[in-house]
Amino acid sequence: MRVLFIASAGGHLSELLQLRGLFASYDSYLVTEKTKASLPLKQEFASHFGFLLPGTMAHPFTYPFKLLGNTFLSLYYYLKFRPSVIVTTGVHSAAPMCLIGKIMGAKVIYIETFANILTKTASGRIIYHFADYFIVQWKSMLRLYPKAKFEGWIY
Repeated sequence: MRVLFIASAGGHLSELLQLRGLFASYDSYLVTEKTKASLPLKQEFASHFGFLLPGTMAHPFTYPFKLLGNTFLSLYYYLKFRPSVIVTTGVHSAAPMCLIGKIMGAKVIYIETFANILTKTASGRIIYHFADYFIVQWKSMLRLYPKAKFEGWIY
C-alpha cells in the first residue's frame, strides 16, 4: 500500500514525524514545504520525498499564488507517487493534496493539530467534510467535530 504523508513545515510536520515508525510499514512518501529545517529530510527519504512552496496565510498578497502553485505541485506528486492513502496533520499546503486525492480515489486521514484544544483549524474545517477518517487529539474537539474519532495524542 502506498501512503503519502503530508504536512506544512513547522509544528504540523513535527507532529506528522511522530508517525515515522509507520513509514517503514508501507511504501511511504513524505511531502512538506521547503524550508531550512526540512532540507535534511530530502536526503533521508530520497526519491520518496517532495517539496511544496513555503507559504503562510499571514502574507495575503503572495498566499493565493503560493496556494495555486502548491495545488499544481500536489497534482504532480499525486500522479508521481499514486498513493492509496493520504495522511496529514494539515495545514494549508496539505489541503490541495487531500482534495486531489479524494477526487482520484485515495483515502484521506486527517489528524487535527495538537495545538488546538477549543477551535478548528482552517484546513480542518474544509477536510472534515470529505475525510475518510478524521482524528482529534483532544476530547474537547469532539464538540466541534462530532463525526471525528478521539485517538489521543501522537506525541
